[in-house]
Amino acid sequence: MKRVGILTAGGDSPALNATIRGFGKSAIGEYGMELIGFRDGITGLVENRYSHLDGKALSGILTVGGTILGTSRDKVHKFPTPDGPVDMVPTVVKNYEEASLDALIMLGGGGTARNALRLVDAGLNVIHLPKTIDNDIAHTDTTFGFATALEIATEAIDRLHSTAHSHHRIILCEIMGHRAGWLTLGAGIAGGADIILLPEIPYTVASVAETIRERTRRGSTFSVVAVAEGARDVSDTADYDAAQMLVRNAKTPEAQRAARAHLSNVEHSQREHTFTLAKELEAATGLEARVTILGYVQRGGTPSAADRLLATRLGTAAADLVAAGESGYMVAARGEGTEPVRLKEVAGKVKLVPHDHDWLAAARKVGTGLGD
Repeated sequence: MKRVGILTAGGDSPALNATIRGFGKSAIGEYGMELIGFRDGITGLVENRYSHLDGKALSGILTVGGTILGTSRDKVHKFPTPDGPVDMVPTVVKNYEEASLDALIMLGGGGTARNALRLVDAGLNVIHLPKTIDNDIAHTDTTFGFATALEIATEAIDRLHSTAHSHHRIILCEIMGHRAGWLTLGAGIAGGADIILLPEIPYTVASVAETIRERTRRGSTFSVVAVAEGARDVSDTADYDAAQMLVRNAKTPEAQRAARAHLSNVEHSQREHTFTLAKELEAATGLEARVTILGYVQRGGTPSAADRLLATRLGTAAADLVAAGESGYMVAARGEGTEPVRLKEVAGKVKLVPHDHDWLAAARKVGTGLGD
């Protein structure tokens, strides 16, 4: 009998429980494996906190939001302690061996993929399942959590149309996505946003304002703007890119600390960019502007049917890999099926919206402004 551990790490997301269930039911029922769940992500792995998962524990969680195991954003090689960050990879290896594990399943986003690769490099058998509402993990068509968040953000834009129309206002809807604009782009198109602003396309206030004024000239008395939280205007993008360049070029520990502090200051100064943009658009167009920040509502609630299906596909595929003795892979969604991709090809990479993507072309063709 194979003994397998499973954990959820990083930000919470719809369909985490559905994926735990997909893997667990297949591993236990199809292959006769024994399953334990580590509590609170990497933290539970380091502190060796886990509980046994059986059919009863997995029953009824398909439609439940969040994660029954809990989660954290801790890094295995920089684990926080009272004395500062510590490399806990040796501790995890020890806990893995003492628990007599044959494999470890890690559900999470880009940071989890990097943690998983560190454990693979330490000799552990690890499988990663791609989770994030941002849909920004490389080499997978989609990630579980994205479809549900897309529905939530789209419904929010739908609802904002009516109040924007009633009060003749500009409504800015801020949607999650620091680096990648997939969620904002998809929800903006599906919700009929008049303007969509993405991290991948620096905008100018002049361009956004002109799109709104043109709508006014055509008789439209309101505009809905879908804004990714990581969207920046041309000037802020230049400052942010320069700060990132300083971090990459810093050679000494002192220079690295100073560069990271500067980057943090730049990020902090740009944190409320959507409110700044609202004020600038009011001044440029003469229309009132209001901001709605969706925030963590996009992470919560019942997962959509699409996410439940994807979670089950990825979970059962991971059980197949463990049964076959395979490890060191992320299970990618590929078309209607799945495909194992080496973690070394995934970790540290981000899937951004390419400027020639069909979604962008479609948005432009229906007259959506992109701020450029």
